Amino acid sequence: MGVEKESVNIDGMNGLERALKRLGDVVGAMVLLIVLSPVFLYIYIRQKLDASGPAIYSQERIGKGGKPFKIYKFRTMVVNAEKDGIPQLEQEDDPRLTDFGRRLRKHHLDELPQVWNVLIGDMSFVGYRPERKYFIDQILLHNPDYQLLYQVSPGVTSAATIQNGYTDTMEKMLRRLDMDLHYLRHRSLWLDIKILTKTLFNI
Repeated sequence: MGVEKESVNIDGMNGLERALKRLGDVVGAMVLLIVLSPVFLYIYIRQKLDASGPAIYSQERIGKGGKPFKIYKFRTMVVNAEKDGIPQLEQEDDPRLTDFGRRLRKHHLDELPQVWNVLIGDMSFVGYRPERKYFIDQILLHNPDYQLLYQVSPGVTSAATIQNGYTDTMEKMLRRLDMDLHYLRHRSLWLDIKILTKTLFNI
């Protein structure tokens, strides 16, 4: 009888490191929500002036344990960007982007509301990027090891996000998966700090 992928522990962190990582996430999220509150307010107002519809939107993603959760972002696309009901991969120069949304996307500022996801425990600052079930089902057909990622919480940023860019093709999604699995096997607090530093420089 084969071993289920979820039962194979490949997490590079020990229990103490995981506890410290969570503590850092909570403290960091609380500080950022306070310090960046003027930025949140500015973006919210600009979004309302730039286009109709809500400034912040939520979307179901799959996180730790394979459980769904609501991820939050500043809206960068027109309302009903997927009006046909079929999920579409985001592209770097997506024609569905609003003018202000394109600027937010360029500097990844649309991800800022995910600080709230970090605070409530749905996400971590560093980890694999959570995906929608529609695309996960397609990835699993190519590589069932995606399920190994369910051992840990998804992240706002990752090494794959920095190096792989927008995953607008299945090839890129599979390459991102390989990088995420490498991170999971070798992750440490020091590696998280390096990824966060690189992310800040990219922004």
